[in-house]
Amino acid sequence: MPNSDLNISKKLIVWYLQYQRNLPWRSTKLPYRIWLSEIILQQTRVKQGLPYYLSFISEFPTVNHLANASEEKVLKLWQGLGYYSRARNLHATAKYVSEELNGIFPTKYMELLKLKGVGDYTASAIASICYDEPTAVVDGNVYRVLSRLFGIETPINNTDGIKEFKKLAQLLLPSEEIGTYNQAIMDFGSQQCKPIKPDCISCIFNESCIALQKKKVSELPVKLKKTKVKKIYFNYLVLLSENYKTTLQQRTGKGIWKNLYEFPLIETEANCTFNELQKQDNFQKLSEKYLFKSVINYNDQPIIHKLSHRHIYTRFWIVEVSKLPKNAIPINDLEKYPVPILIGNFIDKFFKKKESLQKQKK
Repeated sequence: MPNSDLNISKKLIVWYLQYQRNLPWRSTKLPYRIWLSEIILQQTRVKQGLPYYLSFISEFPTVNHLANASEEKVLKLWQGLGYYSRARNLHATAKYVSEELNGIFPTKYMELLKLKGVGDYTASAIASICYDEPTAVVDGNVYRVLSRLFGIETPINNTDGIKEFKKLAQLLLPSEEIGTYNQAIMDFGSQQCKPIKPDCISCIFNESCIALQKKKVSELPVKLKKTKVKKIYFNYLVLLSENYKTTLQQRTGKGIWKNLYEFPLIETEANCTFNELQKQDNFQKLSEKYLFKSVINYNDQPIIHKLSHRHIYTRFWIVEVSKLPKNAIPINDLEKYPVPILIGNFIDKFFKKKESLQKQKK
């Protein structure tokens, strides 16, 4: 049981009213906008997520607008945010709310939990901010504040830790202004009790923070080590015809890039030379199908794209071909397709000017 003398909730609300960030979703209690902001900000910093939020609100002002959009359009707007399952779940939930719930979001925490892509944190945020339901939010910022303030060394990413911190957060809820308090503790963790170099000198809890007293601020919160990161090796064949067309394929399956587009891909067990690449069965099949004329390695050193569970070592190979399928894509139309940011960055650099394309040709 936390020490009631700390007046934690009161102090945080007072701090928040003075130092809160001016963010567009703070001026509304519309559940659609709160839900949208929380989904975008999952595993994403506010600075990065804010432009996406504004784009989505501009393009889809209501949940019905989002529901009626194509998944491809949603994925394109989401491009660069990563964790694309969030975008697919966002679209699925919008359809469900629009079609099954007549465009009206659930008003209770337990009902919100039933929505696809909505977990404890997001349901708590919507329920408390929109409806003042007494349910505590626990995100990375809250874990950090509570672990330091109370000196808790239980890992935050195992079952025991998740239960312990949720229980503590629930105990700290005030009897009123619950939505304001939840936003306050999250903002406090983001702005004051930062992961690195927190401002402990001016902190409102510097006389009662156990981590500060025991000089363990930098050690908390405790997080169990992640599983070993796997290295994978991608070789993208960028097929180009004389009339400046290329081809993309849509990813299927259950991967993180499901339904996004990419150039023809050959995955190898390690970085490979051209001689090693052309021995691959898929390379030979594509070569016979499209009549390869020349192949140039675009990047001598692999581009390393880091994801949470794997690092992708990528090479792009520029391939002049004699023919392409009828549905070949003019290079000026590539920007219409939702692609992983790894490919988006390549497209921006390589296809931006026809002059750069010409230099690659031999």
